[in-house]
Amino acid sequence: MKRKWSLFSIVNYTFLALVGFSMIYPFIYILAYSLNDGKDSMQGAIYFLPRKFTLENYAQVFDNARIWKAYQITLMRTVLGTFLHVVLSTLMAYALSKKTLPGRSFFTFYIFLPTIFSAGFIPFFITLQKLHLINSFWVYVLPMLFNFMHIVIIRTFLQGIPEELEESARIDGYGDFQIFLRIILPLSGPVLATISLFIGVSHWNDWFSGAYYVSNKDLIPVQTLLQEMLTEAEALSNSMQRAAQQGGQTIGGTSGAGATPESLRMALLVITVFPILCIYPFLQRYFVKGVMIGSVKG
Repeated sequence: MKRKWSLFSIVNYTFLALVGFSMIYPFIYILAYSLNDGKDSMQGAIYFLPRKFTLENYAQVFDNARIWKAYQITLMRTVLGTFLHVVLSTLMAYALSKKTLPGRSFFTFYIFLPTIFSAGFIPFFITLQKLHLINSFWVYVLPMLFNFMHIVIIRTFLQGIPEELEESARIDGYGDFQIFLRIILPLSGPVLATISLFIGVSHWNDWFSGAYYVSNKDLIPVQTLLQEMLTEAEALSNSMQRAAQQGGQTIGGTSGAGATPESLRMALLVITVFPILCIYPFLQRYFVKGVMIGSVKG
C-alpha cells in the first residue's frame, strides 16, 4: 500500500532534514578539515571531503605528550566523577524517596536551597582553596558530586517502583542495603544511564575548572588544553595566512610538515568529540526512557 504524502508531511520532513543536516554538517566539516593537508586547507573551499588527504594532523597530535596527559586526566575524571556522582545521588534519592524518613522535607529543602542562591565565583574559589583542592585532581570530582535535579529525577523514578517488592524482600529477611543492591539498582538501569550520560558529558566537556582552578600543566584536561590552543594559536594562524599570501613562507615548527595550528585544532576536536559520539548511541534508548519516566511521574 502506497503512502500518501500530504503537503504538511513534505514540508515537515524537509524542515526536519534541514535541521538535522545543519547539526551534522559542522562535524563533517571538522572531520574533512582535520583529514586535509593543513597548508592546503588555508586556501579554503573544503566543505564535505578533504581535498588533499593526510593523517599528518593526527600524527602530530598523538605525538604530543602533553595531549596524552590531558586525555588521561579527562578520562580519569569522567570515569571516577561519573561513578561517584551516580552512587551518591542514587543513595540520597533512595533515602528521600521513603516517606518514613525522619526530616524528609527538611533535607529536601536543605539540598534544594543551594540551587536558588549562589555565593559567586570568588567565595567558591576561596572555599576550594581552604579545602586544598586548588591544583589538585579532586577539584574536578568533588564539586560535581552533587546535583539537585539529578537527585529529583532518580527519586521520582524510585517512587514509581512498587512498594510490594520491598515488602516481600523484607519478609525474606533483606535489610535496606540488601534491598537497594539486589532490587532497586537492577530496576533503575534507565534512570542511572540517563544520569550517567548527563554527568559524564559535563565532566568530559568541562574546560572551566582546568582553566581557573588548576595551574599545574600536568593536571590540565583535554578540553582546557583545546581552549588554550584555540586562544594561543589564533595569532599564529593569522600570521601564517599573511605569510602564505605574501610569499608562501612558513612559521617555525611546521615548515617540514603540512600541519598548521588550525588543522591541529580540528584534529584535536575530532579526538575530543569521538568518545562521546561512540558512547551515546548505546545509551540513547535508556536516556529517552529515563527522561520520560522522570518527567511523567514527576
